[in-house]
Amino acid sequence: MEKGGEAGEYHSKDFEWEFVKNLVENDPSLSHHLQKPHLVDSSSSSFSSSVSKPWQDFHSRHSSGKFFKERRYLLKEFPELVLCGENTKLLEVGCGNGSTVLPVLRGSKNITVYACDCSSEALVRTKENINRAIATVDNFHSFTCDFSTSAFPNWLACHHCRHNKHCHHSGESDDTSLNEHCIGGVDFVTLIFTLSAVPKERMPRAIKECFAVLKPGGLLLFRDYGLYDMTMLRFEPEKCIGFREYVRSDGTLSYFFCLDTVKRLFTGAGFIEVELENCCVKAVNRRKNKNMYRIWVHGKFQKPFLK
Repeated sequence: MEKGGEAGEYHSKDFEWEFVKNLVENDPSLSHHLQKPHLVDSSSSSFSSSVSKPWQDFHSRHSSGKFFKERRYLLKEFPELVLCGENTKLLEVGCGNGSTVLPVLRGSKNITVYACDCSSEALVRTKENINRAIATVDNFHSFTCDFSTSAFPNWLACHHCRHNKHCHHSGESDDTSLNEHCIGGVDFVTLIFTLSAVPKERMPRAIKECFAVLKPGGLLLFRDYGLYDMTMLRFEPEKCIGFREYVRSDGTLSYFFCLDTVKRLFTGAGFIEVELENCCVKAVNRRKNKNMYRIWVHGKFQKPFLK
């Protein structure tokens, strides 16, 4: 049903975001999406302590790979991942089942990918999918981490690397026992449909953690659900736990971003905005003869060079 045979189609302007905004604001049945919850019990804070467990359960239930689909379009959205030089390091945050990691590994032999997720079960699925697709992989390493509650390990970027332009550390890591030697920070961080699953009050801290492990001049590549995306409009009123924040029936969270919120979050953490826009794609359900409006936020943010 989705329009998406070619990667280039995902970064398009089939319609203007304001078109869907007007549809939503003039539809009484969707008014609950416009209102800020007033009850304390509706706050996402009551879900904050158990963010990891619902995702652990999700990946356990879907171990068959039914939900796995490579995001090949990302290589056209973010060509930096293909054009990068040798010894480039990428940190994929919230790798899930590997749908982002795998096309990156296929697309560039120059990248060493470090992938983390709050769910250890997700890392198992990622390794399984990679091993099925690629015969030999020596440039992929994974570890468990919830970046919304804890810092990334020091071997990604030690205190010295976070505050100095020139890093001379070295050290390799492996999948079973990550080495403690600092790798001097990473060139790229990818946040692909990850930040929306973090409780809103934890987002600033999570983004600052990403900022800390990037090298000066490094890029954070962002893609996530946009305000008034079709999936947002499907939530019933009782699933709303905060302004633009919802909980699914399985306990996982979903937030929907406007451009101003994304800009405020990332620039507030010290990033420089490079690109930021809505990606608006119209899909058609031919069986039901129904138009579906998908909205994602696309962004690139840079850590400033040290003066």
